[in-house]
Formats: sequence, structure tokens, C-alpha cells
Amino acid sequence: MTSFIGNDERLPQGRLIILTYTSVVMILLLLVGFWKLQVVQSGHYAELAERNRIRSIPIIAPRGRMLDREGRVIVDNCPSFSILILRDDQKLLERSLPQVSEGLGIPIDELTKTLEESRAQPKFQPIVIKPEATDADIAFVESHRADLPVLELLMVHRRRYPQDGFMANAIGYVGEVTPEQLERSEGRYRPGDIVGKSGLEREYNETLQGTDGMRRMIVNSLGRPVKTLDNLEATPGKPIQLTVDYDLQAVAEGDMAGKRGAVVAIDPRTGDVLAILSHPAFDPNDFAVRIPPEEWAHLNTDPATPLLNRAIQAQLAPGSVFKIVTATAMLESKAIPETMNVFCPGYATFYGRMFKCWVYGKKSHGVVDFHKAIVQSCDIFFYTVGQRLGIDRLAYYANGLGLGHKTGIDLPGEESGLMPSEEWTQRVFHRRWYPGETISVAIGQGAVTATPLQLAQMIAAVASGGTFVQPHLLKNFPNPRVDHFPISDATVEKVTEGMYGVVNEGGTAAGVRLQNIEFCGKSGTAQVIGYNTRDRLGKQQQFKDNAWFVGYAPRRNPEIVVAVLVQGGGHGGEAAAPIARDIVKAYYDKKVSRGQEQTTALGARPEATPKPVAAALTPRVPAQQTGEGTPQR
Repeated sequence: MTSFIGNDERLPQGRLIILTYTSVVMILLLLVGFWKLQVVQSGHYAELAERNRIRSIPIIAPRGRMLDREGRVIVDNCPSFSILILRDDQKLLERSLPQVSEGLGIPIDELTKTLEESRAQPKFQPIVIKPEATDADIAFVESHRADLPVLELLMVHRRRYPQDGFMANAIGYVGEVTPEQLERSEGRYRPGDIVGKSGLEREYNETLQGTDGMRRMIVNSLGRPVKTLDNLEATPGKPIQLTVDYDLQAVAEGDMAGKRGAVVAIDPRTGDVLAILSHPAFDPNDFAVRIPPEEWAHLNTDPATPLLNRAIQAQLAPGSVFKIVTATAMLESKAIPETMNVFCPGYATFYGRMFKCWVYGKKSHGVVDFHKAIVQSCDIFFYTVGQRLGIDRLAYYANGLGLGHKTGIDLPGEESGLMPSEEWTQRVFHRRWYPGETISVAIGQGAVTATPLQLAQMIAAVASGGTFVQPHLLKNFPNPRVDHFPISDATVEKVTEGMYGVVNEGGTAAGVRLQNIEFCGKSGTAQVIGYNTRDRLGKQQQFKDNAWFVGYAPRRNPEIVVAVLVQGGGHGGEAAAPIARDIVKAYYDKKVSRGQEQTTALGARPEATPKPVAAALTPRVPAQQTGEGTPQR
């Protein structure tokens, strides 16, 4: 009896010891776990907890506007919405995808692909799944906030550009930042940011972009907001004022409608670009939202090259406009007597090869002196000058007048053109320059190429006595570079007299004379292919001659210089000169109008009510004809 009692007394004590040790071990495990959670991994779990309860929605800063020289808006913004998808709760997200796909009209495969591509980004960062929400999309998101907390609306400010490609290549466009731009930005950009990709949008992106803000809120376990914490307001981008005159730009755009080419108008006294365009152009509004890949591919493969800014990137033979360089080199070098006369029967032989004048087969220029050579654009005269000067002397004056190197305009992608020389030929082709090649270069053919902007600056330099200012589109452009290539007053007088005669003395652009305005210039007709090939293929549009004209006013110390290129336009005096004429006339119409407004403000009665710029343009006058043909060159 006693033994049984002893065993019964010892049994609970053993169990108690086991229970005690078990409890101690469990407490130790709990303590270790708490220590690990609260000490070793405290930061990690605190961050996860913070992300689970606080949601951050960006507030996108609107880009700065672009204004013309008088403060009129060229590029603005318009409010819009993007749709974000929140990835805080992965299970909720997966359950919601089919309903999101159906409600927003986005294929489920496309949604899944977008989410897969964003895996590398933090889960608390929302992802844009529809950049441009329609009214129906907005209504869907608002009406399903309770059952689809993974969707959120993001207010954005879309770029609103002028219609019909107005000034498109100069303005440029915006787009989503690329991985390469992200890497170069050193943290300034985030994935999904919209930045300038070309033109002024790219050149002045830092000024235009602004700084995004942030909206932070507490959400519950279902992802629904319960409290707003704080808002960091966005800082809008700063506007930029351009040197462009909207009225002159509109005249240029209207005259170039349906044509291929470019127009540049500058104030040579300040370097202000008054108008700039390239046709055909693209519609920058297509880039305000993500451009479809197929549309982007079409723009890049379009044979009309709408993405090419011809004003600063079209490197083409300048044709007879280059004769102003040859004429300047002749007088300044004094290698040839300025009294030299040349007989032009319509052709001449140099180095055993016949070279034709543009009047070949129609008439001859007869005896030609320096003045008549410019007015009538006699090729034979300038062939002879080029032969006597040589390529290096021509290159010296061409380079001094701005050809063969960039102007420094504040636009990305400017091309330098080409002015050949003995050294260039040896370096590039490892051969000597052949004298016969100089004959073609002397009239702006052969290896020489230039952009419309370079030709505008070259003519401005000659008419201004060798001084030209760095062209720019930003009105308060800091410290524009001023270059000076010495040209004697006697040379300036003789060359500008010739360009005055081109327009006002029955020259190759006689049909664009302006009453009471000293409108001067030089036309050019540049061959795309040689004479022999042109005889066989010249009727095809792609082989037609390019039409050039560079005009300015007044005759000395010009206020405005306009360069016009019409690709495939034929004669420069017929296709390009009237466009330059219209722009110069619009400039003077505005100048007269402003003068009358000032007179009225002082209390005097104006003599007549000024007409609007567009209405003031006179109809184009047919070119005057002399001899057997129309002197258009």
C-alpha cells in the first residue's frame, strides 16, 4: 500500500519538471524570436509595415509653356488623367486583373506583360497602365473604388502643341525617359518621367520640366484611404520666351504648305530667329501620350523624312547662292581684276570638259561683268573665277563666312555642312583635289553642301560687312557669340549692289520686287543629279532641281534675312523667292503698323488703318521675262 502511494506522489513531480523545461525552452525561443524581430530585423519589418499602411501618389508638375517674342502662347498644357495600378497587395492584384482588363479595355496579356516589366521597381510604386484615360475609363475607376482598390487616377498635364505640324521640328516633342537617360540623370529622373526628346523641348528640358510633388495617405488592409498625411505640392516648370514672331511663322507655314523644304528668318543684328520651319513635319501631339510603336516605326521609315529638321540638318548643294562667296573671294583676294569681263555663249570648256551655263540651249549672256554676273547668275563667269582662285582660296572665304561648320543655334542635332579643300580631300579620300572639281564648287555644286540656316548667316555676314551673331531661339539667350570676318566696304558695296539687282533690276528674282522696300537677295537652282542624267530622269519628282533663295532687307545693315529651300521646286526665283518676299513684307507691315500705333498713342491721327498681316500680303507677281527665257536661277 505504501509503495503505491510513493509512486503516485513521484509521478506529478516528473511531469512538472518536463513541463518546466518545456516552458523555459519555449520562452527562450520566443525571446530569441522577439530579439530577432525587434533588434536584428527591426528596420526591415518597420519599412514593410510602413509601406503597407502608407501609400504615395505622385503629383505631376506641368511643363513650362513656350511663348513667342510678343508673349503669345505657342505650346501649352491641358489637364488629363492617367490610370495607375497599385501593387501593394499581390493577391488582391491577381484577383482584380480580369475585372480591370474588361473595364478598361486592356487585354489581360498586355496587363500581365506591363506588370512583369515592372517587377524590378518597388512594390509600393504605382504603375501607369493607361496613359490617357477616357471619360468612360474615369467613370469606371470612380464607380469601382470599393471593389477595385488597386486602381487610382493620376492627374497629369499633357503637352498641347499647335496643329498641322506648326513649327514642329523646332519645338520638338516629349516622351518617356529611356533607361539610358535614367542612368545619365544621376537620380534626377524616375521611371515613367516625361522629358524632352528633341528640339526646344530637349534643349531646355531642365527649365521646362519642373519638380513633381507627392500625395501621401494612410490606407487600411483593403487598400482604401482612411487619412491624408501630407501633400508635397508640385513646382511647375518655368516658361520660356522665344525669339520667333508668330505672325511671320504663320506666313512661312502657309506659303510652304504642301512643299518639301525649309525656311529660316533671322534678325542678323541680334541673332534672333524670327521664323523657322521644316516641311513635311510631324504632329508633336502624337507624342504627348505614348506613341504606338507602329506609328513611330512609320515616322522613321517615311521617305519624306518628317523627323528631319531641314532648316539645320538638310546638307544640300547651295547652287547659285554660293556665288556670293565666290564673288566675295574674287574682290577680297584681289587675285582677279574686278573689271574682268567674260563672254558667255551658254557654255565653256575647262580642263578638256564642257561646262554649261543655266541658259544653255535658250540664249547666251554675252559679255558679262561682275555686276551682271550676279544679277543674271552667269555660270560661265563664276566658272572662270573659280578656276583662277582655286579651291583653297574659295574654302578660306567660305569658312570665314560661316560655311562648313555649325552656327551654334540652340537646337540639338545641327549639321555642319561641308566646304571641300585640298586638305579635306587628302584626309578623307587619300588623293589630291582635281582642279576640274573647283569649277563645279564655284557655282555651289559638287562637294560643297550647306544648310538653310548657314546660307542665311552667310548672306547676313556679307551684307553686314563680315559680322554675324550666333543665331538663337531663346529670347534671353545669354551672351550670343559674335564673329567677324573682315570684308572691305568696297566689296560689300559691290556684292550687295549685285544682290539688289537680282530683285530690282530684272535679275533672276525680278518677280518679287517690293515697293518702298530695299529687298535684295540671291536665287539658286541646285542640281540633284548631273546634266546628262537629268536629261534622262529629270522629269521624275525626286530628281528635280532644288530651289533656293536667300533674301534680306534693307540693302545695307539688314534687319531681316530669310533663307528658303524648296526641294524639287525647280528655279529658285520662281519657287523660293516669293516665299521670302512674303515674309519680308509681313515684317515691314508689322513694323509700319507698330509705328502707327505709337503715333496714335501720342495723340496724332494715323493716315490709314493698318491691315492685318495676313490680309496685307499682295498676290504673287509673275516673274518678268527678258530675252528668250525667264531669268530664274
